Amino acid sequence: MALWRREGFVDNVWSEVADNDSVPASGAIVVSAKRWSAERETLSGRADPVGVSIAAAKEAVDQLGEVAGRPLVVLDFAKFADGRAFSYAELLRERHGFTGELRAGGDVLLDEIPLMLRCGFDSFESEQASFGPALARARTLFSVVYQGAEDDRLPASLLRLKRRNASEKLAAE
Repeated sequence: MALWRREGFVDNVWSEVADNDSVPASGAIVVSAKRWSAERETLSGRADPVGVSIAAAKEAVDQLGEVAGRPLVVLDFAKFADGRAFSYAELLRERHGFTGELRAGGDVLLDEIPLMLRCGFDSFESEQASFGPALARARTLFSVVYQGAEDDRLPASLLRLKRRNASEKLAAE
């Protein structure tokens, strides 16, 4: 599956390990939140990194705190109409202080990319042929935003205040 990060399309060095599969001796792996909870001590002892994949479910909010220290968290968009992963991304970044790579997996729709970027997603898995150009457009689609978010863009109110303060400073000089 194609993987996009801020620098463009890249090779995915992370291998997904199913719950029933044995864990490879080396290499970066991604395991389910269920497996991470059950085998945390063993998995934490690996020399290579372990990421965690979280599916939208009732217990997912509780799992966010458990995975906040992982280098990679994959939030699965199981179907396009389920927006819980957006909320999980915000909670992970804001409430749990997650600083690792946040990846959108599953049914990632082109129309949702601007919001995913604002929620703090760093990378995206997609097989869609037009994904690259759509992602490039999404990053510049909105020149002004109205709310602060995880993408560090200043909201319109702060931009206006900053502009006014700069004008007043120039007038005073």
